[in-house]
Amino acid sequence: NELTKKPQMGCYKKNLMKTSQKKETMQRLMWDIIVDIKWTNISTKYFGKSRSWLSQKMNGIDGNGSETKFSDEEKKILKEGLEDLAKRIRVCANKI
Repeated sequence: NELTKKPQMGCYKKNLMKTSQKKETMQRLMWDIIVDIKWTNISTKYFGKSRSWLSQKMNGIDGNGSETKFSDEEKKILKEGLEDLAKRIRVCANKI
């Protein structure tokens, strides 16, 4: 019956589901703050890269559907960028 058939997922979505089921992605680790941060600014300011580059790294899947992850250096840059942002937020909060 056509009405009961589920739509087929694309290759990208299947790979994304497989990857996210296997391991913790950076996106899952950052879930608590993910919607509160303008990731485009993080990507360009700290990495000099596009928003899509950072999104792919966060999701663990690159533009070709292959698995990708942050290098140790990229993890360090992300950590320092988030710490910098936290410091700037604290400075602004203390001005209130």
